Amino acid sequence: MTTVVVGAGIIGTAIAHDLKKRGRDVVLIDRDAPGRGASYGNMASIAVTEFMPASRPSVWKQIPGWMLDPEGPVRVRPGYMPRLVPWFLRFIAASRPSKLRALEAQGAALCSRALGDTLALLRETGLSDQITEEGCLSLYTDQAEFRADRDHIEILERFGFAHQILTGVEARDLEPELSRDIGMAVLFPENRSMRDPYKLVVALADQFTAQGGRIERGEVAGFARTDAMREVILKDGRRIAADEVVICAGAHSTTLARELGEPIPLETERGYHTQIMAPGISMRHSIIWPARAFMVTPTAGGIRVGGTVEMAGLDAAPDYRRAKITVRRAQTALPNLRCENFTEWMGHRPALPDTVPILSASARTRGLFYATGHGHLGLTYAATTARLMGQLITGAQPEIDLHPYRINRF
Repeated sequence: MTTVVVGAGIIGTAIAHDLKKRGRDVVLIDRDAPGRGASYGNMASIAVTEFMPASRPSVWKQIPGWMLDPEGPVRVRPGYMPRLVPWFLRFIAASRPSKLRALEAQGAALCSRALGDTLALLRETGLSDQITEEGCLSLYTDQAEFRADRDHIEILERFGFAHQILTGVEARDLEPELSRDIGMAVLFPENRSMRDPYKLVVALADQFTAQGGRIERGEVAGFARTDAMREVILKDGRRIAADEVVICAGAHSTTLARELGEPIPLETERGYHTQIMAPGISMRHSIIWPARAFMVTPTAGGIRVGGTVEMAGLDAAPDYRRAKITVRRAQTALPNLRCENFTEWMGHRPALPDTVPILSASARTRGLFYATGHGHLGLTYAATTARLMGQLITGAQPEIDLHPYRINRF
């Protein structure tokens, strides 16, 4: 069996590696080199506590105010707003209490496996040194800020995710560079960080090719199929025979799914980061500040700051003012942080309105599968997605019920 995996980010590369291990002849295709898309600039976190639906009322009720604030954590470019209306309607529909409970359980089912599956993948590929031992600190100025985030903590308590509430003094004992304005924190010990998420994808791709896997550079133009997959057609005219195809091209999956007759409500959340190589401080833990919507992670040889969301489609030019906003906010938590010798980056996170990824066989075409829509949890879900999709594609029983993650649920 020849399986073509379309998309060489962390999701596609992990799936290709898993399928090769299971005996498939695997071809991994991407327009760029492995890891050069969203996987290049993610926040390097195995964020097992961050599965809550974005459509919960405590979030979406703030969205109108955020969008009116030019420095708010969510920004929609005015010209793109009409195209977002159907997506936002589905987003609001996902906020019904009964729906939220189901989505929380679906996210928790993946996140409860995420760290263990990641550690297993790193061990079997000889990459265990790529993950840190430290967790993540969630910061709060005072009790009022903490209460505003209480629904998050209550969900974690309901599903049994590890966390520890700290005083500001206890948080500074763990991270001395934190501002004295931090009155409380919550430690998430299982939210570990990768030392360099891009190098992780490259190393995994190298492992895949060493096992006999094949990587092709090229842009997918279409597919030849009858009732089953036959070929993947590239824009340069090459045709690659395929008994099976897995679509995991991140935010670009929407175009391919439409070509295959299965349109999905997938949007791009454009995320920005600033990679600071001369920060003037050192950190061991990653930090998030929910009220100010940013994250800071020590990774890739420096300190990475990110956390903003922009809805503007795949083609609009980056607006790096978004990256500068998060750096300024990070300096309120880390007053000695300097922004020197830095680069700015923008990437496309694949966002579905219900926050739950698609992990599914096609509802129309035999031999076609989808693994996309992981949002800001691509790195978190990668090893688990690879394991579950490997089981699904090769006919084994997936270790969790994949019905809630089906492509035709919308």
